[in-house]
Amino acid sequence: MVKYLNVKSRQRNEFIDITPRVEEVLQETGIKRGVCYVYVPHTTAGVTINEGADPSVQHDILSTLSGLIPHEGGYHHAEGNSDAHIKSSLVGASQYVLIDDGKLMLGTWQSVFFCEFDGPRHRRVALKFIAGE
Repeated sequence: MVKYLNVKSRQRNEFIDITPRVEEVLQETGIKRGVCYVYVPHTTAGVTINEGADPSVQHDILSTLSGLIPHEGGYHHAEGNSDAHIKSSLVGASQYVLIDDGKLMLGTWQSVFFCEFDGPRHRRVALKFIAGE
């Protein structure tokens, strides 16, 4: 089954913690063991798993990406968002998380982040849950 989350970003570059929302949808499925695939069907956004306890980690990642891939970089793409396409390619459009005992198997400090690189926008995140043994 595929479920969707609607995400609204407020900034051009932003990490949005979607972990509680993914967990909520997981609870609705009733799946106890399996895999949760998180997929972002956008070419200027992505998804990552990283530390959620200290917001400075997200700030550091976004700052480093913007330093490596500046907004104004003499790109050929005419829409003015080439940096967002490159950042999306580096971060990636999907992640998967194992499910055990009805919970996402994330580490103590890990969270699932929607990564906006061309906001603010309204976006969707696809969640696919596959039950296992």
